[in-house]
Amino acid sequence: MLRGLLSIICAAAPCLAEAAVQCGRRDSVVSLLGDRYGEGRRAIGMAGNDSVVEIFASDATGTWTITVTTADGTTCLLAAGEGFRGLGTAEPPPAGDPA
Repeated sequence: MLRGLLSIICAAAPCLAEAAVQCGRRDSVVSLLGDRYGEGRRAIGMAGNDSVVEIFASDATGTWTITVTTADGTTCLLAAGEGFRGLGTAEPPPAGDPA
C-alpha cells in the first residue's frame, strides 16, 4: 500500500532521490505547517521500520503536505501541493480500476 502511494507521489512531485529532503523535529515541522499554511493533520498511518506517515491539509487554502516521521522523532516532507479535497468517506475505485 505505502509503496503504491509513494509511486503516485513520485509521479506527481519530485521523488526523494531527485530533490533535497527537508527534515526536522516533528514538533517544529507540525508547528510550521500549522502556522505558515494553516494545515492540520487529516490522516495517519503506520509504515515500515516503525515510521508514521501523516497527511496535513488546509480546507481554507487547499494546500496539503505528506510527512514521514521515523522512530527517533525526525519528520521529513515527502510531498506537498495544492488543490486538497477532503473526502468524508472512502470513495470506491472507478469501474474497471484494478485497485
